[in-house]
Amino acid sequence: MTTAMTDLIRRVKEHLTFIYPDLDHESLARELIALMGIDEQCRSPQAHRNNWDEADTVLITYGDSIVKPGERPLITLKQFLDQHLQHTISSVHILPFFPYSSDDGFSVIDYLTVNPSLGEWDDISSIATDYKLMADLVINHVSSRGRWFENFKKRVDPGQDYFVEADPRLDLSAVVRPRNTPLLYEYETLAGPRHVWCTFSADQVDLDFKNPAVLKEFINIIRHYLQWGVTLFRLDAVAFLWKEIGTPCIHLQQTHEIIKLLRTLVEHHSPDAVIITETNVPNRENLTYFGNANEAHLIYNFSLPPLLLYTLVSGDCRHLKTWLMSMPPAQAGTTYLNFIASHDGIGLRPLDGLVSDEERQRMVDTMNAFGGKVTYRRAQDGKDNPYELNIALYSALKGTMHNPDDGWQQQRFICAHAIMFALEGIPAIYIHSLFGTENDYQRLEHTGRARSINRHIWQYEELEHALTNHQQHHRFIFDELLKILAIRRQQTAFHPNTTQFTMHLGTKVFAFWRQSIDRRQSVFCLYNITDEQQVINLADINLIGTDRWADLISGERYDNLGGQLTLAPYQFVWISN
Repeated sequence: MTTAMTDLIRRVKEHLTFIYPDLDHESLARELIALMGIDEQCRSPQAHRNNWDEADTVLITYGDSIVKPGERPLITLKQFLDQHLQHTISSVHILPFFPYSSDDGFSVIDYLTVNPSLGEWDDISSIATDYKLMADLVINHVSSRGRWFENFKKRVDPGQDYFVEADPRLDLSAVVRPRNTPLLYEYETLAGPRHVWCTFSADQVDLDFKNPAVLKEFINIIRHYLQWGVTLFRLDAVAFLWKEIGTPCIHLQQTHEIIKLLRTLVEHHSPDAVIITETNVPNRENLTYFGNANEAHLIYNFSLPPLLLYTLVSGDCRHLKTWLMSMPPAQAGTTYLNFIASHDGIGLRPLDGLVSDEERQRMVDTMNAFGGKVTYRRAQDGKDNPYELNIALYSALKGTMHNPDDGWQQQRFICAHAIMFALEGIPAIYIHSLFGTENDYQRLEHTGRARSINRHIWQYEELEHALTNHQQHHRFIFDELLKILAIRRQQTAFHPNTTQFTMHLGTKVFAFWRQSIDRRQSVFCLYNITDEQQVINLADINLIGTDRWADLISGERYDNLGGQLTLAPYQFVWISN
């Protein structure tokens, strides 16, 4: 047996000892390694290796966000990627592309099949050949219409012991809930009525990872995805994975250990593979998923979307600055996944402890005025608190708290993305942000679900026309964002793991400094986050006099470092040596 295999068995056994203290860890470890398809020739992964650089940008999309009559949507998506984005986007996150029964894909019926309405595995493989492919591992729950839950009701394997059950008479008040729906639902089975745990909805039934057979199923699923070219695994709703009555049932240590186990196995199978945790929780809780650079490779920067939105509609960056100063640099081998819009709404829980309740409510009221919807969750005190803003980001930035339609929508929207693109971490852009798609009220009315407002489906020809029509804002937004991304990917200072320092230029100008790993390039990123002109003394930026400085965006040179810099509303500069 090779040294690498001996070390792998030891590490897997250590994970299993914590998760399942009463099992035969040796035999289970060997079984999981075999299920993963890891053989004697495996190599130990390099510690603290970065599987990314400044050229990495992720596109978030549904498999059918763009459709063409008579063509499989995944083929249409690949055509659009190749035609417009192959020199800008490195990775594609295709939201759940499996057969499903609800929640636009996040209630999976069959993990091993591509939804026929989208395409087939060959289409997935084709995209994975030219782009790094991210797929969702919907690991916390499955569809109530899937085979496993049907078997649960029939009391046969596999499935009869795959789900969390609880007595409705128990005190479950400590459980943290992301929804106002009941936690337990009663289902009839051949053994009589059973009450099953449903964190999100009656159709999304929570799996019981106390049963190692469930873990084995997901190891098999991961291996299947790897074989078809998936290299980035987004662990959906993973914070809720392990349940213990009497606890909040979120962030439990067994959950963290399972993520560490999955990383150990995935890295030994494919050194380039990456684990991403989707944990829409307050910032301090979210940071724990890095572990000690041995858990998630990437964590979503969930506080960024609501904080940046608040900054731009209030014209005040003090909270954004305070948060940025508090963010620890990610260790090598880990980094942040930065985003400001996604298929979901803009989560408000990550604002806990960062803004006041009054400020949060002002933003909620502003988004309501801009045509958005608000989703609420019930807290332990019985009060309904705003949980998520459902609104297209372009519509969310149509105005400010003081002026609902000030004519600066396009510039404000570009400014938001320019901030996100330059921050420490990897930028991820939602496909509808790329086009400046607005609120889709027709889809909202059709589905009756608040999140549908931000899940428009473009007809291919309609989109192509919009992206070539100078009279529409879609063309301007698309061209500007691609131009900025093209500039970004050439700057070593924008490597996801380079130095970042927050600058202090008042509350109207948000600014930070990035420096490349070899310290040869510095970029000073300055953003006017207001609808008024701002003037900055170049001396306050502390540019080194022996270097030559220019704005990467406009090309303007700064030869007089004792002069001033004037920024128009929502203008930004990336000043580099």
